[in-house]
Amino acid sequence: MLIEDSILQYFGSRTRRAILYAPPAHSKTERQLCERILKKHGYAVTVLENRRLVEDLRHEGPYHSGISPWDLLICLSSRKNDGTSCIQRDDLHHLELFQKVNLLPEIQRFLCRKEGLCQITKAFSDLQLPVATPECFSWRGLSRASIASNVTHGSKSNGKTHTAHLQHLWSQANSAQLNQVSASPDHKDIFKAQDISVIIKAYVLVTSLTPLRAFIHSTATVWHPPKKKHFSVKLQKFFEMFFKSSSPQQAFNNMKEAITKLLLVTEVFSELSASGPSSFNQCSQCFQMLTFDIGFSTSSHPVVLEVHENFDFQDEEESNIQDQTFKEIIFEDTFKFLLSNKLSTSSFKEALENVYGLTVSKNRIYHKEDEQCLSLEQINSMITFIKELKNIGQFELLFPSAAPKIQTLLRDLYHMVDPMRRLGSVLTVHWLLSSLLEQFQFMTKEAHTNLSEWRSKKSSRNSSQTIMNWLQLRNSSQENARPKQNVPFNLRKNHEALFYSSKNKERKCSYDKDTLSHIRHIFTSPQLDLNPQFNPKIKEYYAEVPFDMVTVKIGAEPSNCQCQVHLDEKKGPSVANYPLGLGLNKVIVLVTDDSLPNPQVVSSYKITIYREDRPSLPLFDDYMICGFVQDCGSQIHPEESCGLQPLSHEYLSRISQTMLKTCEAGDTKGQWIVPCLSCSDNRTCDWRAITWQPHNCQHSVLAKPELQRCVEGRRILFIGDSTNRGMMYYLIERVNETLQEWQKTHDVKCYHNINEGKTFISYSYYPQFWMTAKQRPTFEKALEQLLQRSRPLENTDQTVLIVGGVQWLNSNHLQIIQKVLNRENLSNILVIIKSIGMGFHLPVDGIHSLSQAEVQNLWNENLVILDTAKNYGYEVVDTFVITMGRYKEFLRGKCGCHFHEVVKSNPSEESPHITMTLSRHYTLGKYFSSQSKLSQLQDYATNSQSPYHVRGPINQVYSEILLSRLCASKRELVST
Repeated sequence: MLIEDSILQYFGSRTRRAILYAPPAHSKTERQLCERILKKHGYAVTVLENRRLVEDLRHEGPYHSGISPWDLLICLSSRKNDGTSCIQRDDLHHLELFQKVNLLPEIQRFLCRKEGLCQITKAFSDLQLPVATPECFSWRGLSRASIASNVTHGSKSNGKTHTAHLQHLWSQANSAQLNQVSASPDHKDIFKAQDISVIIKAYVLVTSLTPLRAFIHSTATVWHPPKKKHFSVKLQKFFEMFFKSSSPQQAFNNMKEAITKLLLVTEVFSELSASGPSSFNQCSQCFQMLTFDIGFSTSSHPVVLEVHENFDFQDEEESNIQDQTFKEIIFEDTFKFLLSNKLSTSSFKEALENVYGLTVSKNRIYHKEDEQCLSLEQINSMITFIKELKNIGQFELLFPSAAPKIQTLLRDLYHMVDPMRRLGSVLTVHWLLSSLLEQFQFMTKEAHTNLSEWRSKKSSRNSSQTIMNWLQLRNSSQENARPKQNVPFNLRKNHEALFYSSKNKERKCSYDKDTLSHIRHIFTSPQLDLNPQFNPKIKEYYAEVPFDMVTVKIGAEPSNCQCQVHLDEKKGPSVANYPLGLGLNKVIVLVTDDSLPNPQVVSSYKITIYREDRPSLPLFDDYMICGFVQDCGSQIHPEESCGLQPLSHEYLSRISQTMLKTCEAGDTKGQWIVPCLSCSDNRTCDWRAITWQPHNCQHSVLAKPELQRCVEGRRILFIGDSTNRGMMYYLIERVNETLQEWQKTHDVKCYHNINEGKTFISYSYYPQFWMTAKQRPTFEKALEQLLQRSRPLENTDQTVLIVGGVQWLNSNHLQIIQKVLNRENLSNILVIIKSIGMGFHLPVDGIHSLSQAEVQNLWNENLVILDTAKNYGYEVVDTFVITMGRYKEFLRGKCGCHFHEVVKSNPSEESPHITMTLSRHYTLGKYFSSQSKLSQLQDYATNSQSPYHVRGPINQVYSEILLSRLCASKRELVST
């Protein structure tokens, strides 16, 4: 009978009892919270505030004390942190199998004490543990030089010497006369030394130290030092917003890896105190709630500042309702995870039999063919682990892990401290649980995708055979076997390099007809985390990339020798560099059968890549206003400053005037301004509140009635590329407050239903780049055709011609405009020139891309266009200065030049806003008052029944400037 069976049989009918030990300086609200939650889980709760009664619990046993048997002992934390514990380490050996205690002494000793952290960071200095312990340099224990010498040069000494050295450190840690570290420096000094810009309180639950099983809660507390203001946020969302220089997922993984490293080192260090694998049985029900204070600077690499031996929250005196709610959520999730009993022993047996082909009999699990068996301890570790995976809830698994880097660390650690393999059984359980995890994830993915092809007993039997063969190898006398031979094959699969290189990689293919429609690999650089994991039978994949990843190289290899792969089209390349616009990007991989006279497409794979928006943080009360014109990643003016700059009080005072004059031109000098906590760290800005601000004026933002009166009776003609077309559709949606039809027009299109039929709009696409040079209409011809299709036209400003594009426009086109209008007797119409914009700056296959020097030359070309246009008496809208500072915020399209997109306007399908708990609602204040109307227009389409909506904040800015210039003469007439 398994242990869980005996526990359920013997104690199943008894009321469960929990003991809450509340030291004198404990948090009463925390005690009341735990008491309430435990009662909800069916526990009878006894609160003890007398230490002597707790000692009685320890010494008299669970059935001999005066307060009746207990199942769960929770030692609440004390605000005084006097270093004492409610139960001693030695007493944990006398616990009954069913008793749970929130105490893992080794973790408290080594992670939650500064001297302990000093010991493990010095003993394992070659691992470069990510811990900020400046006080360790003055530690009065073993000298830094001697420890570094022993560890770093361990390969020169035998394993026994190194192990003896580590055991000496352990004995120091367990002695009554621990050397104390010097007084901890002020946190401000640590922040300054480490350049910490943000701190995360990560809540970690360790359910076993040997073998290590650890979980991290999905929500954390975040604050920006040295300020005390904080907010709670989902970790995944935080990393998506905060990191832009590297992948958010990579930064998140780095943090989890740092925590895992410290926990694994603690496990290994504690193992040295045991005389054998019997330590595995010690306190099997103990767990520990921990809080890791983790700092991040400008890189994605974390540093652990402190580890608290319980969940650490805001001081009650400074906490608010949101803090109390957050605390309750953490404890609710923790106890639900620990105390839930969803997995029955029978279902576990069934899982083992189905997944591994194993037979459960009495206290052993046998493999049906080779009769290898698992021990009782291994069985119960597997039972508990599967239960935790089933009940994981709001927690995420830290360890066990099948990640190659963590597996290598685990192997190296045990090889370092245990060269004679005395702790082999502990390591065996680690590999076993890692294999179990991989199979669990495989089954979960199988159930999620509902692919019957994955339900193959052959693959399950193969994986079980691999595990059993490995277990047999571990228990053999092959002491000199290479460590990597001990890693099950299924832990190493799919971890080969994903960087495509046809020169140094031989093609491997099959002639099996079943593989005709399959590809072997998808190669990406930088590496994408495809979801689900690649499988030839799965045809759709999804990946998310950070804001700063603007291109990705993608390639694929067919499975069958007579097939080829092509990207996006039947004759496309097998490898290509793609631009990644904000939001969704789609890549199609086609498989063609080239054995036929006319190759046919036999299957297609779709990769959807979501590029995240610029990381943004909500603001607190004490924000500052920062400005920028150009991004440091692409300096148009190398001699001018780039990136965020603090704005002077004089400047802010000037632009915040309520009666700021109206701008007289569409190329007035200005800059982007944004509220931030610090102008030196663009991750602390609220980019949702960014606005374009001219230096000495403001562009008028017209309300719908004003705009409708302005365009009434007018004929508005657009000629240009897709960026000009985006401005046209923006105008239509603003006037009609709806966009009923939309298409990627590449010809001439006329609209008669604008402003209730009172306004006429036409559009001509230019240049028609897909045609050969001989067939392509000239600009002059295209303009003449547009004028003819738009007649009748008045020779007044009731006729408006809007010309512009990304980079095709030059001063010669303006001369042609002047010549044609004079010839057509339209010299008095209103002409508005949209200048060039950022684009074609990415190295993308299939299009001409600009070098950095060529991009810088665009500035001078743009000045010539603006000056020439004004000399002809034309209005201008300078889109180059507006787009150059935000060149990374382009949307879909190979040119990297689109700052708008037309989407189906379904409010229910809109991406949800990120929600965070703030200290209180913030307002942007007077500096943004001039843009209040513009901000009110952000969601006007979602409030209507419009089937389409023009989306894109940068397009919105220069389109509103266009509307202000379009209606400038009308406002002057009204004012006179």
